[in-house]
Amino acid sequence: MCGVTRSAGGILTNKMKKIDLLGIAAFDEYNMMKPMPNTPADSIPTRQSLLARMKDWSDQVSWQDFFHTYWRLIYGVALKAGLSATEAEEVVQETVLSVAKKINEFKNDPALGSFKSWLMLITRRRIADQFRKRPPAAAHFATRADETARTSTIERMPDPASLDLDKVWEEHWQKNLMDAAMENVKRQVSAKQFLLFYQQVVKEWPAAKVAEKYDVSLAQVYMARYRVARLVKKEARKLQARNP
Repeated sequence: MCGVTRSAGGILTNKMKKIDLLGIAAFDEYNMMKPMPNTPADSIPTRQSLLARMKDWSDQVSWQDFFHTYWRLIYGVALKAGLSATEAEEVVQETVLSVAKKINEFKNDPALGSFKSWLMLITRRRIADQFRKRPPAAAHFATRADETARTSTIERMPDPASLDLDKVWEEHWQKNLMDAAMENVKRQVSAKQFLLFYQQVVKEWPAAKVAEKYDVSLAQVYMARYRVARLVKKEARKLQARNP
């Protein structure tokens, strides 16, 4: 079991340093133009083959794939539950370590529950662990209307008991799936086409601004958006079918 902690922990030590603490995909123009690794375009880390490879604790590539795909999902849900950024990072780390320790117990059988539900259960428990670690004064707070302006940050946090974690998980899961779809499509089209699409759809730039910025015609801008968006929707449907 120590091997599990060392293998997963080694990945975490390196990866946590690179986490975007805002929980937003860090796509700047450099990343838009940078070539993607030569991996299958229809891949998503919850496919059965990857889950099987993850049972080999020494398979660093598979564990890196898993971490890269799911840390933002876990981190975002932890923040939504009312944890601080530091606590959410702890949830990510402890969730991945828990998956490493329990992956051999997971059965990829719909009758026994999906990977999606299994990962949510582990994440929920690690979030609860973080709340239990808080001192009593932080865990049991109350605010009065006339003291709202003077309340501390911790007092303004949402009550975790009132959070519909199933709904939050589903929302973040779908966003994560769409991000994976965009990553896969990014490998299928030219860097320039993806950049034109990304600036319009994700950055919400007007088409005219995109055309001027990259010295292309409006027709090229519209065509890039149409073509890439169609591929992303198709890829998202494919991933959704594999990960209900």
